[in-house]
Amino acid sequence: MDAVVRRWRETDREEGMSTAEYAVGTIAAAAFAGLLFKIVTSSEVKTLLTGVIKRALQLAG
Repeated sequence: MDAVVRRWRETDREEGMSTAEYAVGTIAAAAFAGLLFKIVTSSEVKTLLTGVIKRALQLAG
């Protein structure tokens, strides 16, 4: 039994994120998603994607 406890103590390091780190990670992910959404929905990107789709449809015939 002592070997099991010793092995558990040796492997019991701080792994993963704490609650505060989860909060910061979530806020960063939400900010990145908002920025990406703003970029993708911009008129320039819409025009570019529309052009790509039209060209692909023309090539497909």
